[in-house]
Amino acid sequence: MTQPSNVAYQVMWNRLISVVEEQAQALVRTAFSTSVREAGDLSAGVYDTQGRMLAQAVTGTPGHVNAMADAVAHFIRRIGRQNIFQGDVYITNDPWEGTGHLHDITMVTPSFHNDVLVGFFACTAHVVDIGGRGFGADANSVYEEGLYLPIMKFAERGTVDETMIRIIRGNVREPDQLVGDIYALASCNEIGHRRLTAMMTEFGLDNLDGIAGYILENSRRATLERVNALPHAEASGEMTVDGFDTPITLRVRLSIEKDRILSDFEGTTGLDKKGINCPLVYTKAYACYALKCAIAPEIPNNAASLAPFDVTAPENSIVHALHPAPVALRHIVGHFVPDVVYAALDQILPGVVPAEGAGCLCNFQVSLRPRSDAPAPADAVRSEVLTFNSGGSGARPAHDGLNATAFPSGVMTMPIEATEHAGPVIIWRKELRPDSGGLGTYRGGLGQIMEVGARDGHEFDISAMFDRVDHPARGRRGGTAGAPTTIAQDDGTPMRGKGKQFIPHGRRVKMAFPGGAGYGDPQERDKLLVRQDLLRGYISPETARDAYGMSEADIAKIDAARKIGEEK
Repeated sequence: MTQPSNVAYQVMWNRLISVVEEQAQALVRTAFSTSVREAGDLSAGVYDTQGRMLAQAVTGTPGHVNAMADAVAHFIRRIGRQNIFQGDVYITNDPWEGTGHLHDITMVTPSFHNDVLVGFFACTAHVVDIGGRGFGADANSVYEEGLYLPIMKFAERGTVDETMIRIIRGNVREPDQLVGDIYALASCNEIGHRRLTAMMTEFGLDNLDGIAGYILENSRRATLERVNALPHAEASGEMTVDGFDTPITLRVRLSIEKDRILSDFEGTTGLDKKGINCPLVYTKAYACYALKCAIAPEIPNNAASLAPFDVTAPENSIVHALHPAPVALRHIVGHFVPDVVYAALDQILPGVVPAEGAGCLCNFQVSLRPRSDAPAPADAVRSEVLTFNSGGSGARPAHDGLNATAFPSGVMTMPIEATEHAGPVIIWRKELRPDSGGLGTYRGGLGQIMEVGARDGHEFDISAMFDRVDHPARGRRGGTAGAPTTIAQDDGTPMRGKGKQFIPHGRRVKMAFPGGAGYGDPQERDKLLVRQDLLRGYISPETARDAYGMSEADIAKIDAARKIGEEK
């Protein structure tokens, strides 16, 4: 066969990215869990026969895909090459060999072309329930957090392991939903395989060795060029966040060297007794993502473009949790990793990275059931409803932060309609939170206000997964902090930012999610931007006057214009 040209290889590379994006979209369309269908909490990718990631889908989260980049090699090692057959599908939710906690199902499918193994497809999705205590931080070890599935065969030569299916069904609260998600994961890998074999037939390829070499070598060279163009320097970053019962401190020493950047988390807080610990694979995923966003954002994500970023941490620190540490909410710590990395990088590359944002997602899970304090109506049901929400992202060096937008996770906020369709939950209020963005030359993104209850005849437990209650996002270069998280029942009863808490019949939970921090001196903010913020209701008249110096006359004019717009 004639060696393809560089142009042909580039076309194939683009095609591979399209293949895995179709793989991801197939999962979105067929998944049962709202976390996948509505929030996009998933990943998809294609790998060569050595288990090296060649391309990832655009849809998905960096925590999933960058952790999954290491996972396929574990599958190959555990299954054994001699036991890999056409029609096989492999499964795991191992936090240390998958993507960090039991609620993520990772599935890998070998891809054969003309009866020869040419690569693998892998995908991951967050499932609403995996048994155990339920999704939350309350467990004391990983054994309490749900059903553990070691790397094993879900199907061999096309035949599904029905015993495994029965075990799964017998250990979770939503068996139809979970089994449906598992089949959706397997199906999306099959879609990827079909598109890949069609591409190989079109281009006359017997294997992926040539295109794999082209992708990995070009990605490696381009990434190293970016790394080696940076000043060789070291800097430290530190931040404190709420933790579960006591605050935790994240520390990193960032070293830019020849051909690599090292993020060393020596000095970070040790393991927590509750489930907010983070396996190193997930810490690595977000540290690499942060640096890649700042240094080489347009270089496609694959094994070679990730390789120059090294991450180390002391064993049994909160960013390098070892088995059997509880890790269900590993995302809470993992989502703060980019901010602490940027605290160091800002000292080396000023004017590049954003201010701190909300960081971790503002998730909560509602476990609903018929009321127990009085007879419940006949149509009252049990249900598990998980909803993903976001605070504001931090202001950037030349732009305002994004409102109610997740960074670094990239997960989308779930629509109210989808959440209420999933069970007897009612979202009474969901709106942007005025004055929550930190002040600055560029304003931090706004958080959200939510009020949640249950349909008549139900009580519920809410598993809170919030941070930034006591440690709001910090501004950068003179910007001010974003607003903190608040949570309480509608009668004023205070609630904790993390953990499962009972809500009696008729009560609601009021939540205000944190804002992103500001960037730069607030006195240098463009007055037109201040006027726009006031007109849109992003800031109050008091903030416009006291923080930005707007006159009472101008405030009155804008307030009148806003009221006219509302009436229309």
